[in-house]
Amino acid sequence: MSRNVVVTGMGAVTPIGSDVKAYWQGLAAGKCGIVKREYTAADKYAMTAATAPIDDVEERLKVLPRGDRFSQLAVVAADEAVKQAGLEVDEALAPRAACIIGTGIGGQSTFDKSYIGLLCNGRRPHPLSILKIIPNAPASHLSIRHGLRGPAFAISSACASGAHAIGVCADLIRNGSADVGLAGASEAILTYGALEAWTAMHILADETCRPFSKNRNGLVIGEGAGILVLEEENHARERGAEILARIAGFGMNADGKDMINPSAEGAAGAMNAALEGVKFSDPRSVYINAHGTGTLMNDPTETRAVRSVFGTGADDLIISSTKSMHGHLLGAAGGIESIAAILALRAGVAPPTVNYDEPDPACDLNYAPNEAIERTFDLAISNSFAFGGLNAVVAFTKA
Repeated sequence: MSRNVVVTGMGAVTPIGSDVKAYWQGLAAGKCGIVKREYTAADKYAMTAATAPIDDVEERLKVLPRGDRFSQLAVVAADEAVKQAGLEVDEALAPRAACIIGTGIGGQSTFDKSYIGLLCNGRRPHPLSILKIIPNAPASHLSIRHGLRGPAFAISSACASGAHAIGVCADLIRNGSADVGLAGASEAILTYGALEAWTAMHILADETCRPFSKNRNGLVIGEGAGILVLEEENHARERGAEILARIAGFGMNADGKDMINPSAEGAAGAMNAALEGVKFSDPRSVYINAHGTGTLMNDPTETRAVRSVFGTGADDLIISSTKSMHGHLLGAAGGIESIAAILALRAGVAPPTVNYDEPDPACDLNYAPNEAIERTFDLAISNSFAFGGLNAVVAFTKA
């Protein structure tokens, strides 16, 4: 049995907008949310990063006062998605309602606070520290909050976590294990300890994120959450829900080669798997939301992967990296970038790759440099390629 899976709700908290409408307005306008902020309790550690809009979000985060920030962000995004979908989970639907939420790290804010307090000041951790830190906390909180009693768990696959969560949830619905589901991811690691660890890798940009530009020099860490409501298509139509997009395909694999260096063959394999059986008119009707981290290795590798999949048609594609605006949300990237892909598909607008200064011969595709491009799309693809060589690609078509 194979069933169609559709998207009926979306929720987002991002550095360029604290809901889906604001997020899309920021993307289409090329708004950059990358700033210098202070990250220690003593306000002495400055780092280029992308923070969720504090003034817009902090009051809403109080809906989960005992949760870590990554769980709070997931709740805010999920509430928006459920409201848009008009989803009401009754006793009959509850056992058929899944909740698959990804994260790359988990409750980093609680982790830092607990161990700094213990090791520096001799304070014992809060009794609920473990419940805040565990990666499955958002999935558990959302299942409780919305009465979801079907399959519920976390996926942690670094930067591919969000895409994996969406694809796995879609597969559960497609194979009959669930009828509806919340899927996506959340991340909040803008803490002293985490940023020091990332700094030690020497892959962070010193100013801003410039994907595919010749003068790119690294990624920028961001925080936020992106959650989708997924449904079996007939279930959505029977209750009169608006269908925002259809999940046309999902591909995942592992490079099996290296923890850090990405593989064009692995990325291409995941893209080909996502596109198996997917029909589209021509490459000009395809938008790709690239993984596009702005690192020296990732961007040319992804370019080669796209060329491997589309051949000479790659020159007609439009590709953009929205990480140039909202930063790299790590585990949550696939959640908010899938939303960007769906919005681009629906609006007929490819968001720009901002901060693009200089073409790179090794990155020779159309990356919508600095300005959005209007075009009718039949297919939108969201790429996520993670540390450890883990690849996940989700393909969306119009309903």
